[in-house]
Amino acid sequence: MTARTRSTAWLAVVAAATSIAVAACSPPAKDSSGSSGSSGGSAATATSAQALGGMDALVAAAKKEGTLNVIALPPDWANYGAIITAFGTKYGIKVNSAQPDASSADEISAATRLKGQDSAPDVFDLGAAVATANTTMFAPYKTTTFDSVPTDLKDANGLWVNDYGGYMSVGYDSSKVPAPTSFADLLKPAYKGKVALNGDPTKAGAAFAGVQMASIASGGSAGEVTKGVDFFKQLKKAGNFIPVDPTPATIASGQTPVVIDWDYLNAAQTAKVPTWKVYVPDNAVVAGYYVQAVSKDAPHPAAARLWQEFLYSDEGQNLWLKGGARPVRFDDMKKAGTLDATAAAALPPVTGTPVVPTAADSDTAKAYLAKEWANAVG
Repeated sequence: MTARTRSTAWLAVVAAATSIAVAACSPPAKDSSGSSGSSGGSAATATSAQALGGMDALVAAAKKEGTLNVIALPPDWANYGAIITAFGTKYGIKVNSAQPDASSADEISAATRLKGQDSAPDVFDLGAAVATANTTMFAPYKTTTFDSVPTDLKDANGLWVNDYGGYMSVGYDSSKVPAPTSFADLLKPAYKGKVALNGDPTKAGAAFAGVQMASIASGGSAGEVTKGVDFFKQLKKAGNFIPVDPTPATIASGQTPVVIDWDYLNAAQTAKVPTWKVYVPDNAVVAGYYVQAVSKDAPHPAAARLWQEFLYSDEGQNLWLKGGARPVRFDDMKKAGTLDATAAAALPPVTGTPVVPTAADSDTAKAYLAKEWANAVG
């Protein structure tokens, strides 16, 4: 792809390579405790708003439940704070946000542990590798805008749908470290005790993609990540890698002056730290999406489905965009004239050709990391 990618034309490429191979799934068994719409259908088995009698019926059922449980959604991650507030205000539904700094793997663990309880997660926001391994926990649902999501970016039955994405990047405080001109620069003495990775790559999608970026930048691939792990081993040996999960607080305090993370997360820090810059190595442009899904065991099934409707509405998609992420309906909304043009113009520029990890890449890399990551940085 050519330089300065600003639309989501790359999305079709991402999906073609990373679509989760999931066979058509039947709706989960009817839950007699599920909310019902005016049509008499159960929200727990509804595969669309129409199945409940339309959007008005879905909204009414969700308001009756009055609560939505979300998990692992930091308020500063892709504008989630504003998204949660907007949803709650619009529908008068209380959003319980649990473990905001948890990983994708933690979401699945919580859903398993809390199954059958009112505090269990209603919805998931997952990295592709974790989503692929846990599709049996999802309930199929097609939003009213489902048809405008590119075919290759969703399960045909709505079991899972990609929602927002971006590119892996290096965020850095230009007042504390020199601007990197290559990923390999992070091994230099100027970065001693300064480089952090967002999470544990055996659990967190952002960290997983960060190792893939390191691998590609070092001459490896997104699947065979031996060189990526070796890079972090060298980084630790040089004293440059710090085992600290970066947060806005650690960035503002200077504790983590260099952070390997998604470009939209790094870009968001510039509002609080004016000297914070974002760099996407042109020889390691790793693209990735996060997956949205409804839990088949959601204690608030109507609210879970209304949440999906909101996220994939023009309003929800533009809120992702304002957070620096590239929404899945970008091209459709641009064509329709409903895209926030100002937010779109502010997206971080990217040069180079995106590398799109495949499902096979993820499986291979995940297996290797499970065996070697702890030894490399422990």
